[in-house]
Amino acid sequence: MIFDIQPTNSEDYLQTYAGLPVASTPLDEEEPPPDAGAVAWRLSANEGDDFEEISESFDWFFDNVDTEKVKAIVVGEWEDCYDTDSAPILARLAEHADRLPELRSLFLGAMTWEQSEISWIQQCDVTPLLQAYPKLERLEVRGGSGLAFPPVRHDALRVLRFETGGLPGEVARGVGRSDLPALEHLELWFGVEDYGGDSAVNDCADLLSGDRLPALRYLGLQNCPFADELAAAVAAAPVVARLEALSLSMGSIGDEGAEALLSGQPLTHLRRLDLHHHYLSEAMAERLRAALPGVDVRLDDRRSREEDWRYVTVSE
Repeated sequence: MIFDIQPTNSEDYLQTYAGLPVASTPLDEEEPPPDAGAVAWRLSANEGDDFEEISESFDWFFDNVDTEKVKAIVVGEWEDCYDTDSAPILARLAEHADRLPELRSLFLGAMTWEQSEISWIQQCDVTPLLQAYPKLERLEVRGGSGLAFPPVRHDALRVLRFETGGLPGEVARGVGRSDLPALEHLELWFGVEDYGGDSAVNDCADLLSGDRLPALRYLGLQNCPFADELAAAVAAAPVVARLEALSLSMGSIGDEGAEALLSGQPLTHLRRLDLHHHYLSEAMAERLRAALPGVDVRLDDRRSREEDWRYVTVSE
């Protein structure tokens, strides 16, 4: 199964999440309240001057919503998110896990660029969320500064996504060394060194083996400045044989990386190969399409090969 994951525009998270319309707290008193399980609840500070601190949004939520029915939560801006990390939010969610028995989807840091540039968002070790919610199926995190993900086991998680302008290498290693038997969709945005992205190809070795990811069907190694080198590793990676979709999009992949993919293991079993935002020549693009006639090969947003440097889609 290829999950219907939203595009990179963070404003989309203000409208829908996990297939549900988003309801921002507090609700309009003149409108009838929705069923608590039929919407994704957005908790945030500094939106419409309703709450100055995100704790006030949490207070309203727990005082006014039948939280035992809630299936999805979207955590937006918290006050001074560029100076204060997300640890207090994680603590609040963990503290009230017994009041959210149906929570299955959680997005942490769903902010627009007007609220905070992605590289400014201060995160922390997010694995306590998995420990507090053993039935959580979807965890998405925006922002890589301070982000940590030590190896963990979680039996229910099906989607794991990190949107960053700079992904710490220890996060990639931690994911690869985690036991996630139900995980179907994994997406990492690597970003650049200037914003904390010290990941390298070797940090992906465990996840590319696939030993701890038996259910994986979508692998997104995206927004990567070393995409050609990564493509060469992917071309020989055992995990690829079980995938339905592979994405090396949003990064710096060029003819060298595409040649590695063509020269490696067969990719004809894929339903989708996403390389959008790329530096391929037209001749190489045609070779890819010809070699994969039954695959949805996405090659839009071609960047100029004449530029002095290749850049990723998301950095600051």
